[in-house]
Amino acid sequence: MGRKNNPSNRGGGNKGKAMKYEIRADIKVNGTVQRKDIIGAIMGQTEGLLGDDLELRQLQRTARVGHVDVEMETKNGKVHGTITIPSSMDNVETAIIASSLETIDRIGPCDAIIKVMQISDIRATKRTAVVDRAKELLLTMVNSGEAASKTVIEEVRSVLTVGTATSFHGLTCGPNVESSSSLIIVEGRNDVRNLLNCGVKNAISADGSGNIKQELIDLANGKESVTVAIDGDRGGEMLFMQLYDMMKVDHVAQAPVGQEWELLPQKTVTMCLQKKVEAAKFKHQMDKKIAEDDQKYGGDKDWDKGMDEEFASDEPAPADIQELFDKVDDMGKNKALIRFADGSFSEEIGPSKLEQAMSESDNVEVVILNGAVTDKVLDYVTKSTASVVVGTKEGKGFASPDGIDVWLAEIHR
Repeated sequence: MGRKNNPSNRGGGNKGKAMKYEIRADIKVNGTVQRKDIIGAIMGQTEGLLGDDLELRQLQRTARVGHVDVEMETKNGKVHGTITIPSSMDNVETAIIASSLETIDRIGPCDAIIKVMQISDIRATKRTAVVDRAKELLLTMVNSGEAASKTVIEEVRSVLTVGTATSFHGLTCGPNVESSSSLIIVEGRNDVRNLLNCGVKNAISADGSGNIKQELIDLANGKESVTVAIDGDRGGEMLFMQLYDMMKVDHVAQAPVGQEWELLPQKTVTMCLQKKVEAAKFKHQMDKKIAEDDQKYGGDKDWDKGMDEEFASDEPAPADIQELFDKVDDMGKNKALIRFADGSFSEEIGPSKLEQAMSESDNVEVVILNGAVTDKVLDYVTKSTASVVVGTKEGKGFASPDGIDVWLAEIHR
């Protein structure tokens, strides 16, 4: 039968200095010895080997080395165990002490083999333990809902858990568009994502001002309530007019003048949805505004003149367009950029390749030009999914087409 011998004072006597490293060595003895025999051999056979500065007994008295601990098992007349020595010395000195153990080849009358298995960094082990425990404590704290950083508002808002954007027949939408009794229709996919961040999960994109899908029309017509959330610009009003003529629309929620739903903060989103107006009333206001514009510009004959006057008196463009003006300044002369619906940009494009680049992309959102906006450029735009053009000035044959917002640096900056 084998017997196990475990030290009762493991690690004692190491007061005063923090241990940095731990030497672990494997020992095999071809005979029966006791723990005190192994420790005596270590002390005796390394004495004088490394000089006075690395004498084990002296190092223990100055607490630079801790107690030598031995865990061993005796079986069939042979001993197998582990030697552990803690050290507060640097890594070089600790490695020298460790290697000296392997010079011991006898314990009393018995042959012995000592092999150093590893020198571990006690501090790194402790750090790992601290990190792992901290993760457990943090996870427990968060799961309990008692995190000190959580405000009352966040607690209440947590019921509106942010969902993940999904797709309805190719249209970006929130996860509840089919199950909810109400529907919010916005212009683009980034509008849907911003509403999701605010906890609104029943919004769906109309995919710009292009062709409205029949699936969206059928979805809206089957809802108890449909709200169209439009940007605070002419393009948003035009989108409403298009949707109002094609499907059921009960209310309109318009963003503040010059602002877009994709950039609105949560408080403004909530305010705009709360202040929604009846669609019929909004349509009446739009019809009245169109009639006044027709009278002001004298009908189709004076439309271009009226538009020129309107551009001349326009106030500066909103902040997001001003940022695009800054991008124009960094572009090469007469070069173009395409901004896609996901917010990414193309490489700079020459005039001769702009039409091809736009025709090959089905998610063009904005066309940016470091040059004049001509009728040719606007013709390319009307054939694409883009709804905004940013340039430096009016070019040959310029006439802003319906459904396209044109911003000129020389006028709107």
